[in-house]
Amino acid sequence: MHKYVHGYSQTEAGRLYDQANAVEKFLHHDSVWPEGSRILEAGCGVGAQTRVIAPKNPTSAFTSVDISPESVSKAEQLMRSLNVDNVNFMQGDIFDLPFENECFDHVFVCFVLEHLHDPVRALKELKRVLKPQGTIMAIEGDHGSTYFHPDSDAARKAINCQTLLQKNSGGDANIGRKLYPLLDDAGFDQIRVSPRQIYVDDSIPELVEGFTKNTFTAMIEGIAEDAVSNQLITYDEMQKGIDDLLKTAQGGGTFCYTFFKGIASKQAQT
Repeated sequence: MHKYVHGYSQTEAGRLYDQANAVEKFLHHDSVWPEGSRILEAGCGVGAQTRVIAPKNPTSAFTSVDISPESVSKAEQLMRSLNVDNVNFMQGDIFDLPFENECFDHVFVCFVLEHLHDPVRALKELKRVLKPQGTIMAIEGDHGSTYFHPDSDAARKAINCQTLLQKNSGGDANIGRKLYPLLDDAGFDQIRVSPRQIYVDDSIPELVEGFTKNTFTAMIEGIAEDAVSNQLITYDEMQKGIDDLLKTAQGGGTFCYTFFKGIASKQAQT
């Protein structure tokens, strides 16, 4: 099983929901498929993105899979609470999907490839279950795109701990910039990648709270204990880094981060 570096706590589930709410208009204004599509969501987690994309495509049928049965259960509960009825949840491994060849019209994968030791292998498996001329939509972040004011070496060191922990578990926190070559290596066609930059300052208080504090800084707080126990940073250094990140969410502070969204198709066999 690949390791999810952030863990499966209720706190992390809450952070994922906050993240989905904060970035929805940046990432999902164009997450729309033709009516009646059969769509695979690979790595649905607790349903944070499912909550966004399924209601936007009410005539489509989603099959959402995740390797964690606990996450699948939380996702199912969330969809029931929202009266979203066009999603079927299953436990499944992205490297060995329990589906026949070419059975989905489209595939959606968001914030998953960054956690995998072999993302190209996963993309090839997703291509296997995709119909010819079907599309894949992949979204990933890139921690190397992070910059902020006031700048802080301590904050950058804390962020780097997240990158190192993810690397040590076989993932890549800077994978966003690599979406095009990954999709190309997996054999997809007509690849288009667009940066989705989130910039936050005092004029956007909902993003100050929802993204800078409750999404990004909360993520770094969530790996603090592991970073210290792995001797990547001292406790005091980590606390200084988190405090400095929080300063970017105070008066006069700014924060910027870039996500990348790739869309590609499976070439029809000739």
